Amino acid sequence: MRPDIVCIPNGVFAENCYLISPAGSSEAVIVDPGDEAERFLEEAETRGLTIREIWLTHAHIDHITGVGRVKAATAAPIFLHPADRELYDNLVQQASWFGLEVEPAPPPDRALAHGQTLTFGPLAFAVRHTPGHSLGSVCFVGEGIVIGGDVLFQGSIGRTDLPGGSLPQLLTSIRTELLVLPEPTIVYPGHGPDTTIGVERRTNPFLQAVETAPPAR
Repeated sequence: MRPDIVCIPNGVFAENCYLISPAGSSEAVIVDPGDEAERFLEEAETRGLTIREIWLTHAHIDHITGVGRVKAATAAPIFLHPADRELYDNLVQQASWFGLEVEPAPPPDRALAHGQTLTFGPLAFAVRHTPGHSLGSVCFVGEGIVIGGDVLFQGSIGRTDLPGGSLPQLLTSIRTELLVLPEPTIVYPGHGPDTTIGVERRTNPFLQAVETAPPAR
């Protein structure tokens, strides 16, 4: 079942926050609530959606600054891969690198693990650990879609020059966890427009030297 997906670009980093809900449902998951928490809450209210869970693809500042406000407003549990816990707990320090001031994020409630399946109503998403942009980066793979965080972009890939980054590791993650998906799979990234696995497999300049297996059909 394909969900309803609302992309909300926000903040100084132009990060993509997502509201995901089963078609026709009044309940939603929010993925990566960044800078504009009030805007996310208003968007959910306008659409008649109640946020039940907070899923984080990783713990860089632009993806988590709104977590505390969303948590306070909804009491929704926070899902994070434990390899990014140190990064998450250092949100205030991350902000200082950019001359920003933020409040600490509340502790995550549930740990994500590779191979785990997250269910939300009739929806099911496989958690795929995709380190390289950060140690605990994950992608959420649903039916025909990927919520990809900062792993793979239209025509680009995630940066690897921040703490926990590794270009070889990121390319391995993309090769083993994403490029094996069917080519029509839509990728909803953490920044910029959506794309597909097939388009990136054929045209992404960062992936042309990556040896890949044939995609699933």
